[in-house]
Amino acid sequence: MLKASSLYMVIIIALVISLICSALISAAYFYRSQYQLHFQYDRLINNCNSGIQILLNNTDSSYREPQSLSFSGASTDSVILQKYPWGIFDIGVIKTFSHRDTLWRVFSIANQVDSSKWSSIYLIDEDRPLSLSGKTSIQGDARLPKAGVKTAYLDNQSYSGDEQLVKGHIYDSDRQLPPLAGPRLEMIKHLFRAPADNSGRPGPSAGATRSFRLPTRVIRLEAQATLQNASFNGNLILYSDTTLTIDSTVSLENVIVVAKSIQVKSGFHGHCQLYATDSLSVGGNCHFTYPSCLALVRNTSGVTDLPGKISLGEHSSLAGLIFTYEKQSSKLPPVISLAKNAVVSGQVYSQGILSLKEGVTIRGSVMTSRFLYQNSITSYENYLVNTRIDMTALSRYYLSSNLSPSAGATQHILQWLK
Repeated sequence: MLKASSLYMVIIIALVISLICSALISAAYFYRSQYQLHFQYDRLINNCNSGIQILLNNTDSSYREPQSLSFSGASTDSVILQKYPWGIFDIGVIKTFSHRDTLWRVFSIANQVDSSKWSSIYLIDEDRPLSLSGKTSIQGDARLPKAGVKTAYLDNQSYSGDEQLVKGHIYDSDRQLPPLAGPRLEMIKHLFRAPADNSGRPGPSAGATRSFRLPTRVIRLEAQATLQNASFNGNLILYSDTTLTIDSTVSLENVIVVAKSIQVKSGFHGHCQLYATDSLSVGGNCHFTYPSCLALVRNTSGVTDLPGKISLGEHSSLAGLIFTYEKQSSKLPPVISLAKNAVVSGQVYSQGILSLKEGVTIRGSVMTSRFLYQNSITSYENYLVNTRIDMTALSRYYLSSNLSPSAGATQHILQWLK
């Protein structure tokens, strides 16, 4: 006869075995669940990557409104794609979902630079040479008038730069600048249309944040408004039909600002796109990080008393694009003015005059109809004094808007957004 203790040991062993089996079953269930989650996440990632390639290869407006696709053919496994203009760039939005799982990707899109169209300087041919004085440096290929480039004595200083005036190939320029891309210009002009309603009109000290997953929010500001002690971030357009003042205490991240005239106070830091029709003035020690844009757009051909003007103050910097555009040439062409020791990393496109003070540095490319140098006595056209223009100093990862004549066809992700 078995002892009672033996039965007790059998029960204990059976209990241990059952616990081990339960643990194995639980581990197998957990592993399978995690495998399914990982597999589903990988499928969402693959769908997102496929959607990214579709948007990057798209060049028309077919995805202006959200479009739903299914790569697997199942309605529970779909991708929603959207691509819409955001100033000089585009925004891509991807929402992919499988059953209850959802994954988003939001990013801005820009174009690779076309090296065959890229040059340090493009100065139109008006039968006058480009004159260099002081420690002026031009690095990279240049497209200049047939009259060429020469040295000059100005402001009690002669040319003291490199013996090779242009460290690159020199090609002949045309009588007109290569035009800005028409389709992108039309999208930018659309920004100046007044909002249909005044909802969402904040006080000067209010702020707002808006995800790029949501429809764009347009905030119409009061007349002669001053923004201060506020933060605006994301999918926002700040609109004013008069003059708008932006204080240095304001934070602008990825937003678009549209006004008749814009004044940015000294000490401002941010990255945004500013569009004006009359004037855009940036004070000293302001810093616009990449990718930013300062633009003057005149879509009317009426007579004006003053030329449109963009000015970048002393010791200020911008990484991105500065450009002017007029629908029709006027007797008072628009002016881009870069003050002493201003730095631009990117592109400057001046349909009219580009005024440069001593100490200006441009890391990238300049396209202009005419250079202007002014001292306390007089003005000199097509003179550069103590100016550095260096195409090679720009990051090789720099991406351009397809508005630019130098933009290539290949599109890339510019920035990941929320």
